[in-house]
Amino acid sequence: MELGYARVSTSKQDLERQIITLHEYGIRDALLWVDKKTGANTDRQGLASVLAAAQSGDTIVACTLDRLGRNLRDCLNLVHDLSERGVYLKTLRDPMPIDTSDTSAMAQIATSMLALFAEVERVFSQERAAHARAVREAKGAPVGRRRKLTTEQVDAAVAQVNAGVSVADVATTFQISRSSMYRLLAERDDAAVGGGA
Repeated sequence: MELGYARVSTSKQDLERQIITLHEYGIRDALLWVDKKTGANTDRQGLASVLAAAQSGDTIVACTLDRLGRNLRDCLNLVHDLSERGVYLKTLRDPMPIDTSDTSAMAQIATSMLALFAEVERVFSQERAAHARAVREAKGAPVGRRRKLTTEQVDAAVAQVNAGVSVADVATTFQISRSSMYRLLAERDDAAVGGGA
């Protein structure tokens, strides 16, 4: 069975062209899932539903690969995960269409090229990040992700936890995630151990 998936990044964009392409290919509305959400957001109901509906031997069909993943690496991981489940992936309008059910040499080359591009993207991304860190260090600027809380706010949050307020409540008060709050507490513990050494 072939299942269709279409996505646009915002509610103001139009899915019509993708839906028409999928209809022309032969995908019925009953087997078509859509999202109007950015690809950067992994919480996409349509994608989650089509992935859940796909059974071994099925093929998920999209107009282009970038409709499915946040980036090339994400798409490649999706191809791998589907392959492990025996589910195929097919794109209709990519310059180098993907069809993982096709065992021909050209189809295998297309999938291999996808893996190569993903690796190149990963290397370039690491190089850009390393360069940005080096520039910030040379300028004396803080390196790493900018903290959401000031030092004073971190002190207040840690003090509340030490006073017996739950981590969940403190995280809510300071509008950060519980994992971020636990990380701040761990950093303070590490600093205290290091300072006492």
